[in-house]
Amino acid sequence: MRSLSRLLACVAVLALASCAGLPSRPELPEQTAAPAGTGTPLDSLTGDAESSHPGQSGFRLVSDGPESFAIRARSAALAGRSLDVQTYIWRGDTTGVFLAHRLLEAADRGVKVRLLVDDMDARSHNYGFAALAAHPNIEVRMFNPFKSRAGSLSFLFEAMGSFSRINHRMHNKTWIADNRLAVVGGRNLGDEYFGASEEVNFTDLDFAMIGPIVRDASASFDRYWNSPLAYPMQVLARKDVTPEALEELRRTIEPKIAEAMASRFASDLRQNDAIQRLAAGGDRQLQWSDKFRFVSDDPLKAEGKGGGVKGSEVLAWLGPMVTASQQKLTVISPYFIPGPIATPGLVSTAQAGSDVRILTNSLAANDVAMVYGAYSEWREPLLKGGVKLWELKPKRGNAPKSSLFGSKGASLHTKALTVDGVKTFVGSFNLDSRSTTLNCEQGVFVVETKIAAELEAIFDLESSGDRAWQVTLQDGKLRWSDGTQIHDSAPGASAGRRFQAWLARALGLSSQL
Repeated sequence: MRSLSRLLACVAVLALASCAGLPSRPELPEQTAAPAGTGTPLDSLTGDAESSHPGQSGFRLVSDGPESFAIRARSAALAGRSLDVQTYIWRGDTTGVFLAHRLLEAADRGVKVRLLVDDMDARSHNYGFAALAAHPNIEVRMFNPFKSRAGSLSFLFEAMGSFSRINHRMHNKTWIADNRLAVVGGRNLGDEYFGASEEVNFTDLDFAMIGPIVRDASASFDRYWNSPLAYPMQVLARKDVTPEALEELRRTIEPKIAEAMASRFASDLRQNDAIQRLAAGGDRQLQWSDKFRFVSDDPLKAEGKGGGVKGSEVLAWLGPMVTASQQKLTVISPYFIPGPIATPGLVSTAQAGSDVRILTNSLAANDVAMVYGAYSEWREPLLKGGVKLWELKPKRGNAPKSSLFGSKGASLHTKALTVDGVKTFVGSFNLDSRSTTLNCEQGVFVVETKIAAELEAIFDLESSGDRAWQVTLQDGKLRWSDGTQIHDSAPGASAGRRFQAWLARALGLSSQL
């Protein structure tokens, strides 16, 4: 009985602690990105290209994981002024550690580095981020942070006590070097996003960009960086931000970097001429346009402000773009829950004569099975309304080029669409309730036919029979076909996944997914 009393007392103390607020965030001076200049290698590599395309920005769709990694790593090595990185997830694996090492190298030579990370995943890497924050040229801020910095139990109690706040996250992903080159899209920082995982790799997409659009991305970064929801590590974990912690981090990652440089991952990168050509900079392989826009949600959306759907600045641009389609609408969304608003809109677009095609994850490929359950409620209305659906397979007939290790599976993570072969969107926004009402999101809109054609080609490849099943209605029943075999239920999914999908639908969890 006494032991039970002590346990209950501990639970009560933790519960009360979880209700306590975050430490006070001091008033901080506004910071803005360093303006583009003329004195760094990236200035030299991009300056002439920008000058020869006045008023335009250059864009390249990057679907290859190693190529996307190489652009980030190479730009960090070339940066001479600033590096701004905003991300939802930063893994402590091979690619994550390597990129952290590149940022440290840049800071050591005087580059000002700002890291803005959502705290949902970052909390588990608290000591690493705190160590980086001890560097005089590196600032680290956590977005919408947890008060507790370690421990599963304290995490649980804080989430329970502050669920309405903790449930809102920053999903944005931006990498900006010297305010000259930016990479924006769906990729977090970790092996599975760069084709370096031995298990499952994500099929993903970024825009690599130069020109005025980069300054727009920097303005969005500054907006989040200066938000009252962005807390410096020194406020959250002051005792962990020490020179000793930084030195320990250097000692810890040194053997990991040596191991990474000797790995097949690094070897394949060095041998890939296409990656080396792209990473070298210049304007080859870029498509130029003077019709573009960088859009991001107000960071205060994470406080529940903005009125739900009305608070999504990204959706405010996407919605009219979708409904204006007259010929073809092509959508790639890994977490696709159209709900009662988007479903009629997509059906209306299809019935008005547009060829509406959507690629999402199958139940077997989706890394969040409950999302599939919520999506399945809207599948038949979409098909009956003339919308065409494909679901990505967990394994491919041909190994994806983006996998350096011959991964065992694939999962869709691309968030993109194109309209009428002219307009293209690439970003962090999923067509689901979480992106619309709960998470902060961003994306890039471009009007350029060659870019739209590239995205159409990516869709055609990913929806081909060896990579996806087309879902149809035959005699009122769902069918999944890859052109060689037809299934009458979601193929390849385990009983556990089927149960999770059923549970999400039965409990009506779509508003949280």
